[in-house]
This record gives sequence, structure tokens and C-alpha cells, in this order.
Amino acid sequence: MNRRMYAAASLALALSVVPATTATASQGGHARGARAPFTLAVYGDAPYGTSPSDTSEFLATPAFIANVNADPDVSTVVHVGDIHSGKQYCTAAYDESVAALWKTFADPLVYTPGDNEWADCHKAAEGGGKYNAATGKIDPVLDPATGQPVDHAAGNPVANLDLVRKNFFPRAGHTLGSGTLRVLSQAELPDRAHPEDARYVENVLWIKNGTLFVTINVPGGSNNDADPWYGAPTASQEQLDEAARRTAADLRWLDTAFAVAHVGAVSSVVVTTQADMWDLDGKPATHVAGYEPLVASLASHTAAFAKPVLLLMGDSHVYRSDNPLSQGAPCAGDQDVCSSDAWNSHPGYSVPNFHRIVVHGSTVPLEWLKLTVTPGAHHPTTDTSFGPFSWSRITQP
Repeated sequence: MNRRMYAAASLALALSVVPATTATASQGGHARGARAPFTLAVYGDAPYGTSPSDTSEFLATPAFIANVNADPDVSTVVHVGDIHSGKQYCTAAYDESVAALWKTFADPLVYTPGDNEWADCHKAAEGGGKYNAATGKIDPVLDPATGQPVDHAAGNPVANLDLVRKNFFPRAGHTLGSGTLRVLSQAELPDRAHPEDARYVENVLWIKNGTLFVTINVPGGSNNDADPWYGAPTASQEQLDEAARRTAADLRWLDTAFAVAHVGAVSSVVVTTQADMWDLDGKPATHVAGYEPLVASLASHTAAFAKPVLLLMGDSHVYRSDNPLSQGAPCAGDQDVCSSDAWNSHPGYSVPNFHRIVVHGSTVPLEWLKLTVTPGAHHPTTDTSFGPFSWSRITQP
């Protein structure tokens, strides 16, 4: 057994016993037993606003949380990123307000950051700034009352990711919301050859009843594609370094997760990202080229695992259920979302044991996905099922 596999085996053992509550404990009416079905509430791209002063979705969130809390089946909440829209400012006060809201979830909440709360904070529409060709500098958006930048750190994405970590990941391996779910953070188990991976506290994994869950920080928008920060002529070295280092850490975290899946008693894997890595958003294929290493890793690991792998994501906002790693795979979704085959964004793959769901977001009423995992089940791939997974869309009353 090589070093990575030895570490993975040790990790799998640790996750199988720490804590017992993640595998066998009962919360509310939840069934006990390592093979018992369990349910997650998945949502993202919320709360959104149409302007910096629009708080309608934010004010609707307590009732939304109450709706999730009222479902006795739910044992874990997953937020797939974007805690505000691309028309709202990136401020410490706002991040703190969302963190405070999430404390009212009755169950543990696992969150992966979205582009709007850090990677896209440089955009003027989010209160960042705009490149000034005459001066070669950035003109930040200023508050008329104070003359100071409206965004935290004038919208600098790296500084805003640090702010997200401060507010939502203050303790490595601990979740938000309530409850006792203990996850393992990349900050606690960085690659020995890459100690810098310890900064990625937001990348976590955990095992429950034979399913391994792993989150990786992959934002949509202008960080893994070719859109330079602040609208500058070219990407800054800071942007290039951030994307390269985070992507490398994400790839190593996927390696670790699937190594655990191979040596542990794992029958399925769930991967969570924010970015819809196949969404061209009306742009050429270069828009998603930066995601190719991650897509290739997912395809390779899924094929080698040879068991069901489900990918959860947000970013493109409109519900979609399909397999973008299989050409011409059936697609279920709203409106005309399935009119194009997402496979064409990253062609060349054929991985039948893969499926992804884009959760519906940025909408009123708010919506969440009720995802149930039934260990040992072999559901056919349909609009609402895949392997051990089955799901339904729940709209806030």
C-alpha cells in the first residue's frame, strides 16, 4: 500500500468512528442503523436580491428554514454556494447576517462557497471596481456618504475568500447550523507534499451509511475562466495564482476522497461544487475551459470507482438533472434548459455511472431539493432517481 492509500485507509477508519452520530445516531425521527435511508435538504443561489438594497429573499429565509426544519426526514442541509446575487455588495456585515441566519437550521449545514461571495466581488455591479485604462489602476465603487469602498477590501477576491472562511469556516471540520455532524477538512489532512493545501478549510468530506460526501471550492463566474478581475486587459498574477493553486488543491482533495471510497466500505459518492462546469452561459467553449482538469478528474475517478457518483451544483440557477459525461444522456429540467447537450461543453467522455443535479435557485418562492439516500438501492436512472439516490423538489409554501 502506497503512502496515499495508507493515509486514505487511516482516514476511512477515522471517519467510520468519528463521530458515531453521523452514521448511527438518531436526530428527531431519523432511523438508526448504518444501512438506514437518510435525507438531505440541498439548496443554493439564495438568498438573492435584485439590487444592493433588495432584502426580500433574505427576509423570506427564516420561513424557508422553518420549512426545512419541519421535515422530520432531513438530517443534513447542503448549500451549494452563492449567498447573494451578482447585483449585491460583498460586505462583512452581509456575510455575518447570513451566518447568523444559518444558525437557526435544526440540522448541520455544509456549505461550499460560490462565486458571488468572493470570486466575483471584483465586479462593479457587486461593489468592486473597474479597471481605469488611463491610470492602469482600479477605480473602486465608493460609498457616497463615506467616500470609502463599498465592498470588503474593495472587492479583492482573495481577501473576500478569507472573509468567507472567517465567517463560515471558523473551526476546521465543524459544520454550520445545528447538530453533531463532524466532517474532515482539507485543512486537517493536507497532502504531505503540499502543506499549502491546509488553507482550503472549506473543502470537506464525510461518510454516512456507506455514502461518501466531498465538497470542493469550485466557483462559477470569472475565476476558473478567462474573465480578468476588475475588467483589466489581462488576468493579474494574483488571479492566475489563486485559480491554479485552488484547482490543484481541489484535484488532490478529490484524489483523497476517492482513495477513501476505494478502501472504505463506500457504495456511492456525492460531490458538491458551486460551479456548473458545463454551463456556457451564452459564451464560447473557452468560458468553461478552466474547469477541464476538474471534469477530467471526476470522469476518471468515477469510471475507476465503478459505482454511483452524484454531483450536486448550483450556479446556473435552473433545475437540471442529467449525465454530462455521457453523450445524448436523458435530461430533465425547467423551460428549455435541456435543449442543448451539456456533454458538448467537455466532449469525449463516456461515464455511465455518473449523474448531476443543478439545484434551482435565485427564485421566489425559495426552493430546496429533498435528496434521499437508500443504501443498497439500485433505482433506475430517471427524472428523480439514480442508483441509491432519489429526490423531489420542494417549494417554500
